[in-house]
Amino acid sequence: MKSETIKYALQERAIPLKKRKGFFNLSQTWPLHVFLLPSVVLLLIFSYTPMVGFLIGFQDFKPWLGIFGSPFVGLKHFRFMFHDPTALQVIWNTLIIAVFKIIAGAIAPFTFALLLNEVRAVIFKRIIQSLVYLPHFISWVILGGILTDLLSTNGMINQLLIGMGLDRVFFLGSGNWYRFTLVVSDVWKDFGFGTIIYLAAMAGINPNMYEAADIDGANNWQKTIHITIPAVVPIAIVIVTLSLGNILNAGFDQVFNTYNPLVYPKGDIIDTYVYRVGLQQGSFSFATAVGFFKSIIGFILIATTYKLASKYANYRIF
Repeated sequence: MKSETIKYALQERAIPLKKRKGFFNLSQTWPLHVFLLPSVVLLLIFSYTPMVGFLIGFQDFKPWLGIFGSPFVGLKHFRFMFHDPTALQVIWNTLIIAVFKIIAGAIAPFTFALLLNEVRAVIFKRIIQSLVYLPHFISWVILGGILTDLLSTNGMINQLLIGMGLDRVFFLGSGNWYRFTLVVSDVWKDFGFGTIIYLAAMAGINPNMYEAADIDGANNWQKTIHITIPAVVPIAIVIVTLSLGNILNAGFDQVFNTYNPLVYPKGDIIDTYVYRVGLQQGSFSFATAVGFFKSIIGFILIATTYKLASKYANYRIF
């Protein structure tokens, strides 16, 4: 009986999906289609229909004329974007902040997971894991207020620095310090989530490999170098590669809730610039052009990174 079950399963896997009886038979699968229909409708309404708004970037948009009534100006706003020093500085800021976030966000959880994997006290390990994962659930609206209080000129951090005989640091008012603050706070908030991914990969390592290493006389450091790290590197490659697709997303929520005019030259990113120019100053067409440019580059990067992940890490999405 068991052999017949295995034989049937192998035969089923050998049959292409399109040839399976009833696979595309609507009379049998219509409940599944009905089940998916609300999600598809919401996706069309809130994700695809608003994409028509990209036309504003090619128009001299007037709200009272609407999208289809505003005069068409071609690539005027895109040419202006590449000649506007502020727009170019914003793009450069976004790249710098995003790249440092990707690098730090890859190193921190990988290193912490290796250290936490060596902890043998299960209760202590779970408590630490829960504590570092907790900030991931706190919104930047709340964290922005906390950081503003802690890092202000009279905040707790500066009071500690003064008590140690050091000078005050203008964390949220100096451009370079602000970039540093963005990267460190972003890593602190989200490295717990990455740690869980790496710990899950480490849990899948064959324990026989460690036992064989123990028999050969390997110490913990040697087992980490020759067993743990090589086993986790593939998932690390996937995470880093896929994160490259978000290189133009430097974190709108984080920046918007912590920045101020003093750090615009080095802390303003594409998303906050589009918000400020488009909604606050009313330059809808120019803001749309900048946002559309970001979307095109982001799409190219995402397609490229998935291709790289497929080639070098055997990652497949279907």
